Amino acid sequence: MTRHGSRKLGWLGTAVLCVLVGACGHKQPPAAVPPPAPPPTPATAAPPPPPPPRASTRPEPSASRPVAPSEEEIFARTSLSDLNAKQPLGDAFFEYDQSALSDQTRTTLQRDAGWMRKWDRTRVLIEGHADERGTNEYNLALGDRRAAAARDYLVNLGIDRSRISIVSKGKEAPFCTEHNEECWYENRRGHFIITAK
Repeated sequence: MTRHGSRKLGWLGTAVLCVLVGACGHKQPPAAVPPPAPPPTPATAAPPPPPPPRASTRPEPSASRPVAPSEEEIFARTSLSDLNAKQPLGDAFFEYDQSALSDQTRTTLQRDAGWMRKWDRTRVLIEGHADERGTNEYNLALGDRRAAAARDYLVNLGIDRSRISIVSKGKEAPFCTEHNEECWYENRRGHFIITAK
């Protein structure tokens, strides 16, 4: 073997020896394996938003908007003088020297009866009036007949007689003081005054 060959062989032996010594030497502890990562936590879903408030079918009373009074409350608060000023009852008008009811007067009295049925605690006074022609005595009697005719018609329509009083004014309390037919017609009437409610 040549010197060069033995040198190669020496190196080769040394290399094999190093490998063997390394393999037989101290065993290195195995590298610590990191524990597996925990599975990702699922994202927690946000709770659903609360449902919108249910719309109410009736409006809430507003503190700034007062409740309107009922018709009955308004009526109860109205004084007799204010009520008579509004004239909810129509007067019964008559022809010259007559106490018979015309069709127009009956229609007016039917409306009056409806009002008295609605407000069933009311009481009325019917004043019988006449125009200026004729004597005082005659016109007082005529005024009485006119007031009685209006009262009797209301009673026939179902209004309790005890709720209606009559009085004759004759020609002593005219509504109109001119001396013509139009004015005299205004004075020939059964005039309604509400006396209780």
